Amino acid sequence: MRLRLTPREDSFYDMFADSANNLVTGARLLVELISDGADREAIAEKMRACEHAGDECTHAIMRRLNETFITPFDREDIYRLASTIDDVMDEMEEAADLVVLYKINEFPKGIVHMVEVLERAAELTAEAMPRLRSMKELNEYWIEINRLENQGDQVYRKLLAHLFSGEYDTLDVLKLKQIIDRLEEAADAFEHVANTVETIAVKES
Repeated sequence: MRLRLTPREDSFYDMFADSANNLVTGARLLVELISDGADREAIAEKMRACEHAGDECTHAIMRRLNETFITPFDREDIYRLASTIDDVMDEMEEAADLVVLYKINEFPKGIVHMVEVLERAAELTAEAMPRLRSMKELNEYWIEINRLENQGDQVYRKLLAHLFSGEYDTLDVLKLKQIIDRLEEAADAFEHVANTVETIAVKES
């Protein structure tokens, strides 16, 4: 395999920015998905295209990593950051897919707050990626993501309590819980991205 025996390869920054911007698109599709009167099948199809675009971004980063001799930060951290960003998109796409497969037309009210957490986390992640170049002004990012993840945990627990309140029949509980679980996993994955960024920043400081 040919290695690039050149100065440090900086294109990774742009590639991570592209990956993070794709998360914003995915999160906003979730907002649309749970809206009243939404064409959920069409939105889920857009989400699948978004997930495919995310996979392409991840594969491009991995290919560049294999071809690059000098990387902007540790190779294992590049791999981990690409993988954790990909994990977020996978969880969001799976949630959207389950909504369509299970033919969900009504959602617990609290699910809006869960999706809002994901949308804000995506926006913060996209804003943070360009700052990897300088490794400056990143601490507020991972602190806020941690706060959002804690908020998401609270919303998740309230949603579960509502699901098990007796208002829903057993089959609906099972369906909705799987979707809510995926959203909660997406929130956790955002925190994994932020933790990886923190690790990189500490190493490079």
